[in-house]
Amino acid sequence: MDLYEKYRLTRIINANGKMTSLAGAIVLPEIAETVGEAMSGFFELSELQERAGEVIARATGAEWGCVTACTAAGITLGVAACMTGQDPGKVAQLPETAGMRNEVVIQKGHTVNFGAPVTQMIRLAGAKVVEVGTVHSTREYHLTHAIGDQTSAVVFVVSHHTVRYGCVPLERVVEIAHERGVPVVVDGAAQSFVIREIVRAGTDLVICSGHKYLSGTTAGIVCGREDLVRGVNLQNQGIGRPMKVGKEGIVGAMVALEYRMKLDVDAWEAEQNRKMYRIIERLEGIEGVRMSVAPDPNGNPFSRARMDVDADRVGLDAGAVSRAVADGDPSIRVRAHHVDEGYFMVDAMEMTDEEVELTCDRLMGVLTASEAEKAKMREKYGDNEEMSARWSWLR
Repeated sequence: MDLYEKYRLTRIINANGKMTSLAGAIVLPEIAETVGEAMSGFFELSELQERAGEVIARATGAEWGCVTACTAAGITLGVAACMTGQDPGKVAQLPETAGMRNEVVIQKGHTVNFGAPVTQMIRLAGAKVVEVGTVHSTREYHLTHAIGDQTSAVVFVVSHHTVRYGCVPLERVVEIAHERGVPVVVDGAAQSFVIREIVRAGTDLVICSGHKYLSGTTAGIVCGREDLVRGVNLQNQGIGRPMKVGKEGIVGAMVALEYRMKLDVDAWEAEQNRKMYRIIERLEGIEGVRMSVAPDPNGNPFSRARMDVDADRVGLDAGAVSRAVADGDPSIRVRAHHVDEGYFMVDAMEMTDEEVELTCDRLMGVLTASEAEKAKMREKYGDNEEMSARWSWLR
């Protein structure tokens, strides 16, 4: 069955990466097969979560784990658990937090929007967000001053979206929070490769995605202190009920983690690099374009091809190029977060060799078009307020 044809859907070549807006990742065949088997059976979800806890603990080095609907749900329920613990009365009381420690401290440079604001995920639990510092300058004294008698948690975000400098690093955040008896919750949505390091930093709860670099079904994986993890799972009897995870999410997360534990990461990285260097090879040498390797900013074992576009020499800016290649069949979605800064990434991780070549052909066609064709593209894909709004889904 051709789902694109049946439901009139846009065919997409994903040169962007593991993005929720593009439906996460291609689920690995080994995971899809096991999840398919689970779909035809019944399970006691509490027992399934217990078995998931065992697998998560083994895979991450944490005390325990559970599965949520997604990372965003995990953030909300993690904050809730820091306020309620395993007290069922408090669980039932949320989102009303009278009598609870309900303040959550977060560095200003971490108040990102990953499709929705992380601060909103915190407030969904009924907590009050306390932002400290400025976007590019948070000092330790900001944290020590903000953490008080009403502080239930400190949230730390590990993401390419955060400001890359001027923030208090995770290890010091953990030390400062723990000196005051406050747990640290880490949003590590795309950090499954480095989750053990995050756990070893002493964090109390870490949440990552099961449907990004783990290439599983949609789910959030929570790991950390057993008492807090069990508090997260207990939220399913309260505010977590509308965001509950099903058997397909739990089983998918378990199988994905088991697959990851057997993965030859060096060989996997070499395969990603092979495709990345092919992109650079195809596109370097074009007038006004500079190609380079962009390592993952959070230390994960992969890199992306970066394309810097000199708008004066090319005749199109980076935003117009990204919009032009997206406006086709199939639609090619590059990683366009930085087009305002004059560059974008081409992420080959979810691309076949054929798609790599098609993407390079499309980009070359745009970048080397005639002046008359580029004039039409500037008019259609130009970087102005109206165009930015029309093409906002690329970001």
